[in-house]
Amino acid sequence: AFDLSFLGCVPNLVIMTPADENECRQMLTTAYRIDGPTAVRYPRGSGPGTPISPTLDVLPVGKGEIRRPGKDVAILAFGTLLAPALEAASRLDATVANMRFVKPLDDALVAQLAGSHDLLVTIEENVIEGGAGSAVLESLQRQGIKVAVLLLGLPDRFVDHGDSALQLSDCGLDRAGIVAAIRAKLAE
Repeated sequence: AFDLSFLGCVPNLVIMTPADENECRQMLTTAYRIDGPTAVRYPRGSGPGTPISPTLDVLPVGKGEIRRPGKDVAILAFGTLLAPALEAASRLDATVANMRFVKPLDDALVAQLAGSHDLLVTIEENVIEGGAGSAVLESLQRQGIKVAVLLLGLPDRFVDHGDSALQLSDCGLDRAGIVAAIRAKLAE
């Protein structure tokens, strides 16, 4: 719940957030090839069942990818919340980016999405304070870009242990919660 926040301030540390088990494997391979400190942040439990590539591919460091084109709203997903972000985006006709890296952040992708959307929504399975969404805000500020931003993540409290799906639902990080939060922000 706090690791992205406390790792983000470590100089020269590469922080990766895989969306599924295949991407985790790619990120572990990438981490092995990087000559420097790295962190691959993956949650407990099993993955969603994504097929595993037979090759050990290295990802381009600091580069995200567009997973779903849309309009008006861009959801920047970090880690395992890519799946509910894609589900929510299908209801909103939103763009979804699998950001993959918290550090270094894909500043060019952030700028591209900010320039073509009215609202950026960051989503992470980490506390909002100091997390991936904060890194996006810092990127926008460094680049002098002004755009509406909604940060979705864990609340500033300890979340009770339990079933992951129930925990995410309680925190508004499932499809329904994401859709409701975005619609509320758009209604402002």
